[in-house]
Amino acid sequence: MNDRFLRACRREPVDRVPVWYMRQAGRYDPDYRKIKEKYSLLEICRQPELAAEVTMMPVRKLGVDAAILYSDIMNPVASIGIDFDIVKDIGPVIDNPVRSEADVDRLKPFDAERDLGHVLETIRILNRELDVPLITFAGAPFTLASYIVEGRPSKSYIRTKALMYGEPAVWHKLMGKLADMAAAYLRAHAASGAQAVQLFDSWVGALAPRDFAEFVLPHVESIFAQTADIAIPKIYFPGVSSGELLPYMKSLRADVIGLDWRVSISEGRVRTGGRFAVQGNLDPYVLTAPQEVIHAKARAILDEGMREPGFIFNLGHGLFPEASLEKLKELTDYVHDYTRQMLASEVSL
Repeated sequence: MNDRFLRACRREPVDRVPVWYMRQAGRYDPDYRKIKEKYSLLEICRQPELAAEVTMMPVRKLGVDAAILYSDIMNPVASIGIDFDIVKDIGPVIDNPVRSEADVDRLKPFDAERDLGHVLETIRILNRELDVPLITFAGAPFTLASYIVEGRPSKSYIRTKALMYGEPAVWHKLMGKLADMAAAYLRAHAASGAQAVQLFDSWVGALAPRDFAEFVLPHVESIFAQTADIAIPKIYFPGVSSGELLPYMKSLRADVIGLDWRVSISEGRVRTGGRFAVQGNLDPYVLTAPQEVIHAKARAILDEGMREPGFIFNLGHGLFPEASLEKLKELTDYVHDYTRQMLASEVSL
């Protein structure tokens, strides 16, 4: 197996910088778009063979160093009694939002084997088929709460923050349940063959640092504490606009911190105390630029990343539908070729 990604997560030497992309199985790929003409995201997820095939497509086409499970962060919330659908051009839409203590109390115990056996079977298939590590993931409590409290995606998070500020005891009860669910979900992934896990906190950058520390961080810490005995790399991606939150993450029992493009790799390492490998952080929309611009932007990130062991090249957020498959393949090759030469020259010195 190509274990370059796993070695970078552990801050071990690598022969070239590993690369993978968030949302690397997605609508930028014409073959994936054909599949989506027949099946919705949730329908694909419920068919293990098809979900595995979609997961493997970018590995074959792009030559990336890791696969990420084709799934959605909302999948496990159905197990605790949240009814939702993924609506085109909107995102998750919740039929029964959680907005009171009674709503929190009615949430059911989480059971991955009972309700998400299809996801676990997909992981088992991929564990047999892949020759690169498989990353699986869960949604972090704040990001999940931002959907299930609001009822749909939001830019203001007004209902979410109203619950957080107005009824902190209810908020912490909800966050605790979501944290326990995420930890159990990731443990089930690891037992089924996942070789790394990522906790997505896509929207937590909407919070002030002190609010993050008070209302969110204890629950993120709980997830990593509950999974500390699982001997696979663990990644925390605090999403977009989260640079001011990074100094608060030094306590996490994670291995890798993902950075968005607003904070440099070097500054990200400083803010997190040099405790973690780092992952990131090209602005996805740089992929709209000419190839020489893409190379220059990537090279600047790579030069910073290679200053210390423990760097994984990625985007600062997920791929967008209009991205070019050809440019992405060329970028992957460029990252591999450039860093192989640079790291080889360091060894020879």
